[in-house]
Amino acid sequence: MGIQIPEDAVLVYGSTGFTGRLIIAEAVRRQLPVILGGRGESVRHQARDLGLPFRVFAVESPEARVALRGCRALLNCAGPFSHTAAPLVDVCLDAGVHYLDINGEVEVFEALAAGDPVARDAGVMVLPGVGFDVVPTDCLAAHLLRRCPAATRLTLAFRIEGLVSRGTLLSMLENVGRAGLERRNGILEAVEPGGREMVVDFGEGPVQALQVAWGDLSTAYRSTAIRDIQVYAAPSPGWRWILRLTAHLGRPLAKRWAQNLLRPLVALAPEGPSAEARSRGGSAVWGRVETDSGQVATARLTGPQPHDLTAQAAVAAAARVLAGDGAPGFQTPSMAFGPDFVLGLRGVTRIDL
Repeated sequence: MGIQIPEDAVLVYGSTGFTGRLIIAEAVRRQLPVILGGRGESVRHQARDLGLPFRVFAVESPEARVALRGCRALLNCAGPFSHTAAPLVDVCLDAGVHYLDINGEVEVFEALAAGDPVARDAGVMVLPGVGFDVVPTDCLAAHLLRRCPAATRLTLAFRIEGLVSRGTLLSMLENVGRAGLERRNGILEAVEPGGREMVVDFGEGPVQALQVAWGDLSTAYRSTAIRDIQVYAAPSPGWRWILRLTAHLGRPLAKRWAQNLLRPLVALAPEGPSAEARSRGGSAVWGRVETDSGQVATARLTGPQPHDLTAQAAVAAAARVLAGDGAPGFQTPSMAFGPDFVLGLRGVTRIDL
């Protein structure tokens, strides 16, 4: 007897990746109807081991449209999202299926936001960034605006702890050499990568943070309409060294020969932090808004290790979509589900300062 295909399921594309497996485990725990998806035979093995339905297809193949039959939503976990987001969104628009992803790339957010009118006309929600990029920062930004509706400047910072997944490293490698970004008067402006620093207190004393091009430069801008936005990351000492090195060597590392040399080396990196390492880790986000008259509102948020937070947030967002929450068109997490969506995740707390 074959595996029963659930009705109105979420197809998780990239289910065999490190973060994809965490998301599937969380979906099974929550009894969310899911279908495994990906382009390789590893999906078949995963489906056999878990007893779940599956579909194998490439993002730009004719089979993609057929693979979405019976699905209410697609959750894209297959990066780099600069390669996978646009073709999968096109398929979802054609099939009338809602699109979600765990992307954190500013350029991808910008491209998907530009397609808002088409998604609205199709009755399809396009909801990228339902992981650590950008659920906690986006929800914190919307919460700060709620406290200070006249805000004209937004500063966000987050803390990096421990290992990142191999997939994240590959995305970082692809983006190396690109200029940093900030939002000035509503426009994305280039800045020197890692060139600016600020001191942030995440609750355990002040630490140095480097300016980064984070997804909120696109998403928080649309969630809050605040026109001046900067984002900073407070890395561990090891990651600080890597960020500074890539900032100084960005141009040569971006060349094709360097990328071809480095990709096999990245492939040798650990797939991601172990369950034990993740249980010891955590995450922290800090935010501040300011008005032209000098009014300030500040808050911080703490939560589980970013991979675990991503799994929780992605499944929670998918469950809300299946329940009919949100609206057609381009959405951010806080636009779709409100500023307090992040507080529904296990281990997340928020403090107003």
